Amino acid sequence: MGCCRIVDLRHKEVINSQSGYRIGYVDDVEVDTQCARLVAIVIYGRPRFFGLFGRNEDIVISWENIQLIGADTILVTNCSIPNRPKGFKLPFFHF
Repeated sequence: MGCCRIVDLRHKEVINSQSGYRIGYVDDVEVDTQCARLVAIVIYGRPRFFGLFGRNEDIVISWENIQLIGADTILVTNCSIPNRPKGFKLPFFHF
């Protein structure tokens, strides 16, 4: 069993193992100070319009939903991802 520091988690990409969706990189962790254990990892929401309009919702993934922590990635399941508005794209040919 390997060991991993919290600072090393920031360089790992989080991927939903069921859909293959790339969620993002770990930005923060939640720790239960009563029993000194890791409770969840947090991925900050993407900034809206260069950060002028705040951020989208943060994604909090509980420890129970983490399947595997690998060298470069973290595989998770049952992760509810908030709806992220997609950028408006004009069709190539528009009239």
